[in-house]
Amino acid sequence: MARTRVKICGITRIADALAASNAGADAIGLVFYGPSVRNVGIDEAAGIVEAAGSFVTTVGLFVDPQADEVRKVLEALPLDRLQFHGDESETFCRQFAKPYIKALRAKPDTDFSALVAAYPSAAGILLDSYKPGVAGGTGEVFDWDTIPLKMRDGIILAGGLNPDNVAGAIRAIRPAAVDVSGGVESSPGIKSEEKIRAFIEAVNGE
Repeated sequence: MARTRVKICGITRIADALAASNAGADAIGLVFYGPSVRNVGIDEAAGIVEAAGSFVTTVGLFVDPQADEVRKVLEALPLDRLQFHGDESETFCRQFAKPYIKALRAKPDTDFSALVAAYPSAAGILLDSYKPGVAGGTGEVFDWDTIPLKMRDGIILAGGLNPDNVAGAIRAIRPAAVDVSGGVESSPGIKSEEKIRAFIEAVNGE
């Protein structure tokens, strides 16, 4: 069985990028969305990307951006992937000639199969909790039973994950990867090295 990959999202400091890399994270996420407490500027992001090293995938996260905003970031930073957390269309997401992850938020009546089918060009699909007015990082778990069995092993699971519940999530869903932000923080936007290490150890124990 393939190892579950780990993405630590919402990195705002070089120290946190180093902590994620040293603990064995597969990817880190950088948020380019002004309203988020985890938003970073291009100059900050450049230092973080450099600190992450060559063997950690760097992902730039956007929420309903203008195309020029995305291009400006890509011109300045050697990001490996993009992640779209808003209502972006597939046409919008694929125009940047860069592998992208499309985040989908789980409402009680969400038809995941239909939503996923709308993004055939996506390199990955991330399923996150839904909270009105919040684009991501809700800290809340959604009902994993709503995820169709046929797609579980291909998704990136997010939403309320932390060192205490991620092992159970992996046993229940067997996702391709897990994504965590607030669940490994000591305060909003500031990661805890101990929690990052505990999270990855819990993932690798499954």
